[in-house]
Amino acid sequence: MKLRQLAELLLVKCTMGNMETEITGIQMDSRKIEKGNLFICVPEIKGFLKDRHSYAEDAVKNGAVALVLERDVEIDVPKIFVNDARYAMSIISSHFFTYPSNELQLIGITGTNGKTTTSYIIEKILSDYGYQTGLMGNNGVKMNDNLYPTDINTQESPILQKNLRKMSDSLTDYCVMEVTSQGLDMKRVLGCNFKTAIFTNLTQDHLDYHGTFENYRNTKGLLFSNLGSSFNHNERKFAVLNADDATFHYFKKVAAAEVITYGVKSNADVIARNINMTSNGTNFDVTSFKGDINMDIQLVGIFNVYNALASITATLIEGIPLTSIKESLASLTSIDGRMEIVDEGQEFSILVDYAHTPDALENVLKSIMDFSNGRVITVFGCGGDRDKKKRSIMGQIASSYSDIVIVTSDNPRSEEPTSILKDIEKGINQSKLMEYKIIEDREEAIYEAVKTAARDDIVLIAGKGHETYQILNDKTIYFDDKEIVKKAISG
Repeated sequence: MKLRQLAELLLVKCTMGNMETEITGIQMDSRKIEKGNLFICVPEIKGFLKDRHSYAEDAVKNGAVALVLERDVEIDVPKIFVNDARYAMSIISSHFFTYPSNELQLIGITGTNGKTTTSYIIEKILSDYGYQTGLMGNNGVKMNDNLYPTDINTQESPILQKNLRKMSDSLTDYCVMEVTSQGLDMKRVLGCNFKTAIFTNLTQDHLDYHGTFENYRNTKGLLFSNLGSSFNHNERKFAVLNADDATFHYFKKVAAAEVITYGVKSNADVIARNINMTSNGTNFDVTSFKGDINMDIQLVGIFNVYNALASITATLIEGIPLTSIKESLASLTSIDGRMEIVDEGQEFSILVDYAHTPDALENVLKSIMDFSNGRVITVFGCGGDRDKKKRSIMGQIASSYSDIVIVTSDNPRSEEPTSILKDIEKGINQSKLMEYKIIEDREEAIYEAVKTAARDDIVLIAGKGHETYQILNDKTIYFDDKEIVKKAISG
């Protein structure tokens, strides 16, 4: 594709050099440049992303033949100058890959918690019914039944659009995508034609990035306000909203599409009643705009009832019968790193969960209390270089719902682990605990929890879930909570 064709998509400040230059791909990472690529110089996001103008020279050395910039750099290649490089990158990426989201049904899911589980449930229901499906999210990108790891949840637009193109070319019917607040704020999904947007819930998270809860909420709202208001029957858009969430009315107000609701407490379009939870799963009745049915899921916790309801609602919109949805939910086993049971024949239970926010940790621990016959032993930490305000809150929550708490490292990043642990410790209520310990080394902390556990106890290893790494100050190491747990049990 000619550089001129990409420049014509934008109201550019000016261009320099040969606009007939052939472009073979788009990148914003100079290390991944291939010969003939266009390099996008996105600006710095302090604490999260370095200014790509500083890497333009490296990009050209690696094969970039043109640049998109917000300010000039002294490199002799064709250039397109724009006011907003991120906006330009999304528009250019969509066009370069010929608007793949127009060729499949795109379902986006946003919210603080539940995005991954909900996406997996929806994808399973659609796949079981016979559709070709794709998945994008925290656990990776799934195409043609293969799962590929990714370094971030909602991908940058050049990679995201490239993957959508691959899905469309392989005749994918539906792509189910997790959409993060950073992904929305950084315009990563700009140009994506979502048919349905799903809201799970909203609690405190990512305030290190957004500054305030209101900013965080408003950014999430972009997914719904950008749905558009087409009245063409073949282009109907839907906003699937959690009617029980405190922010429901905000999302209903900003949604530029038909709103369909789900809930447990509210008079929603899809409601769960008569909920019965055990350590093996959950049973509940569903009342919906397509009829009533009883559901069994092999997932525990009221939060998973909400995840199931969101999935039921979204797939009912797609015309999947309730009986088929019931069959898919009944056969769904645990999802990687989400209340995942580790069973090596031990006399106590071990659960590994991604819970890394106050609300997620509280939901998981409340659910565990519903079926616990012994002590609850919680191992958790908080990530470095992230929202510091939630650390003491999570300490308070862990001590309120556990008998024994072991505070340890999560992904400390550039922060001193001891500083993070002290922030957590401020919230711990020792009077509610049998015991609590601070063990900086996460492997040692997991071993201690396993050693402490007795018959009928439940050990929760929280915070990292599916992750197979730990980010330290100067390196990233391989680290899998589940593998460590198995070693601790066998040891």
